[in-house]
Amino acid sequence: MQYNDIIGTIGVGLILLAYFMNIFTLIPKDGALFFLMNIVGAGLACYASYLISYRPFIILEGTWTLVSVIGLLRLYRKH
Repeated sequence: MQYNDIIGTIGVGLILLAYFMNIFTLIPKDGALFFLMNIVGAGLACYASYLISYRPFIILEGTWTLVSVIGLLRLYRKH
């Protein structure tokens, strides 16, 4: 397994784990952990996509990261 595969697998794994934890109500969808897992996961997946020069997923994962950062910032503005 190459470096980009490892990074991408960890990233996608974090995104999926956050999704499953949310679906099974183990974490709230508007909680900091959900946003952080998506930020790190999508950021890693974006980086892995960059390493293999796959632009569609660079855009997808970059957008996912940005939206998650905005969600986290909005969460902290509430408090």
